[in-house]
Amino acid sequence: MKINNYRHMQLLLMFDLPVDTIEQRRIYSRFHQKLIKNGFIMIQYSIYSRFCLNDTEAKKYINRFSENIPSRGNIRILKITDNQYRNMILLSGERTEQEEIDLSSDIFIV
Repeated sequence: MKINNYRHMQLLLMFDLPVDTIEQRRIYSRFHQKLIKNGFIMIQYSIYSRFCLNDTEAKKYINRFSENIPSRGNIRILKITDNQYRNMILLSGERTEQEEIDLSSDIFIV
């Protein structure tokens, strides 16, 4: 049985962190590694995306990134439906290879 697309979510995490000092660069690096470890893919510099099956899973990642955030900088998360994400208009450039894989795959419940 195929899951309805309206349940699928995309999280867009956007951030600007200072990198003026060695310690700030370490904090940036740890934050970036946490994004990758949690399945986020870079769609543009400092803009990462993660597919979630539903709102509950999306909230899990929002909570995970709400804890232990860097004290300086700007971090935002935008939660949108998978259909809204698929309808994003690219004015220049192209989707990343990982985006193409994520958008072309259907998810099935066995």
